Amino acid sequence: MSSLRPFRFATYGSANSRVEWVDQARKVESLGYSTLLLSNHIARGGLAPLPALLTAAEATTTLRLGIHVVDNGFRHPAMLAQEAATVDLLSDGRLELGIGMGWSPGDYEAMGMPFESPSVRLGKLRESVALIKRLFQEDSVTFTGKHYNVRELNLQPKPLQRPYPPLYVGGGGKRILSFAAQEATIVGLATKSTSGMLDHASITADAVAEKVRWVREAAGAHFNDLELHIQAINIIITDDRQGGAKMTAEKLAGYSSIAVNNDLSTKQILESPHILIGTVDQIIETLLERRERYGISYITLFGDEEKFSSMVARLAGK
Repeated sequence: MSSLRPFRFATYGSANSRVEWVDQARKVESLGYSTLLLSNHIARGGLAPLPALLTAAEATTTLRLGIHVVDNGFRHPAMLAQEAATVDLLSDGRLELGIGMGWSPGDYEAMGMPFESPSVRLGKLRESVALIKRLFQEDSVTFTGKHYNVRELNLQPKPLQRPYPPLYVGGGGKRILSFAAQEATIVGLATKSTSGMLDHASITADAVAEKVRWVREAAGAHFNDLELHIQAINIIITDDRQGGAKMTAEKLAGYSSIAVNNDLSTKQILESPHILIGTVDQIIETLLERRERYGISYITLFGDEEKFSSMVARLAGK
């Protein structure tokens, strides 16, 4: 890669009380993680992301606060812009705003909302991102789209980060990743989903390389300005990589209700940028190699954040 960004690490949060949530935020910050993330799947439960992130901001000083991601189908973009600008302002400019077209039919079914076609959802996302960016930057916005309209709307106050908070858009298909490459600050190389089912064929090394090619082609000269993100969906610290791969294969086989193409080979599992297996030293070497190959420098680690803290400490910011 012509330009390598420093590593950053994120982790997902969850809690059932204020005390638990504040303690987690402080621990994540103390361990050197860059970002604490929340998702937006109402049917699965969990904290509402924007108010929870603001509470985490009050308990910390440097920790960045991310949503991966707000489902665009649930909010009018003007309301989302107002909420996000408020969180960014009150957190002293620490928000990372993730927004997506929505992939889980269960959320829509639970809310009695239609789960529209990918082309409609992507069309809405395009309009939302365009409108949100304008609201963050301009004093009076009139916008007439196919899905959203505003008239002489002046969003106040503006977000603290200028021209706007880092915008995260992720996906597994060419259309959404091409859009992300052109409009986002952070591009998430996500597992592809079709009709609400994740496709694990899209997490192989070859599939991720293809996604990076799509992003590079769509971004053009802007490519080096992008930060590439990936979720490490399975992490096993072990001195038996083959055994770890076997455990991962068994885990993937259990995802038949939410995913397809779960029968990855041992080689595919060990080479997947979404999977980390080995000793701490081996995993660090793997992350360095993958950053060199793909340009991926921003990684979300699923699991016990304390267990992975030695990797974070050795690589974050380097």
